[in-house]
Amino acid sequence: MLKDQKIPIAEVYVPAKRRLTLNPQTVEQLADAILEEGQKSPIMVRHDGERYVLVEGLHRLEACRALGEDSITAILVQARKH
Repeated sequence: MLKDQKIPIAEVYVPAKRRLTLNPQTVEQLADAILEEGQKSPIMVRHDGERYVLVEGLHRLEACRALGEDSITAILVQARKH
């Protein structure tokens, strides 16, 4: 079973390809919802040496960053083996 944990936002790396899908309106809407209700769904990251690499949850990550949060709730997943 995967467990939620708090991780520093500054340690989350977002791959360039994933950044292309960022929608500022979605970030703004999520930031409003997080302010009112808190973060409901954790982001998904994998550990890559010294940092975390974002797997899922770009808009949640950016919404929390926009709100000035230092940490975010995340689930640590294993990288896929090819």
